[in-house]
Amino acid sequence: MSVHAFVFPGQGSQSVGMGQALHEAFASSRAVFQEVDEALGDHLSRLMFTGDADELTRTENAQPALFAVSLAAVRALESEGGFKLADKAALLAGHSLGEYSALAAAGTLGIAEGARLLRLRGQAMQRAVPAGEGGMAALLGVDASQARAICDEASQGETLEIANDNGGGQIVVSGVMSAIDRAITVAKEHGIKRAVKLPVSAPFHSSLMAPAAREMEDALATATLNAPSVPVIANVTAAKVTDPATIRELLVKQVTGTVRWRESVQAMVAMGVTNMHELGAGKVLCGLARRIAPELATSNAGTPAEIEALLKTL
Repeated sequence: MSVHAFVFPGQGSQSVGMGQALHEAFASSRAVFQEVDEALGDHLSRLMFTGDADELTRTENAQPALFAVSLAAVRALESEGGFKLADKAALLAGHSLGEYSALAAAGTLGIAEGARLLRLRGQAMQRAVPAGEGGMAALLGVDASQARAICDEASQGETLEIANDNGGGQIVVSGVMSAIDRAITVAKEHGIKRAVKLPVSAPFHSSLMAPAAREMEDALATATLNAPSVPVIANVTAAKVTDPATIRELLVKQVTGTVRWRESVQAMVAMGVTNMHELGAGKVLCGLARRIAPELATSNAGTPAEIEALLKTL
């Protein structure tokens, strides 16, 4: 018997044109884009469909935009299939901002509230560290212990931490830009396959994001959170969570904490998941899953054709 998990992408999966085909094909998807535009008081959907790539990549835009595409895919799947995602899903999870998409798909967050929280999250993360002072780098062909050793050697008293354990030998480190530069040098000296600086504007998922975490704590304190209809795997614990108060706490910790994606996928497999479906833009998470757990059957659903194909398997 197939056991299905649905996962939701994070920043880096955005591209101009994403979601436009869903908008054109499904009334349920159009309603999501309209709700997000109204919640934010701007034409985010226009930026997503036909706008400037650099503007879309800005953190305050990319985060609610990716959320909108994921929820548009959820609503299309539900409206075309005549079911609720909770009827088909054993577990949900999302990478970084994708955790908000997972929570909205589970009914914990409303779409408008999720979009507003992610706009604030993006702005708060950008405010936390002046542009150019912090950054991130991907280390390829390392495990967590090797990445920690590289951080220890390269930090020289400056902040340098593991931000994402993405699995398949891919670990992202985050911190002060000078320490990031040293980490790339140290990694190459240790024979690491590849070490590259990422095109991001801030050191996400590091302790340098503490000011942003405080802003999110205040915002989440007044947000309405319901118990999820499906358990969600939290980034910072790689374990399922169902209690709204705990979800609130973990979303605050997530701003500065490590995204434990490798362990999250492994936890899903240990809980019996056989099929993973990535809802929204891009194919990043399915690519990671194939390296973490090759036995998982994976699929993407971010276009009308992919939605129709997925419906046949559910």
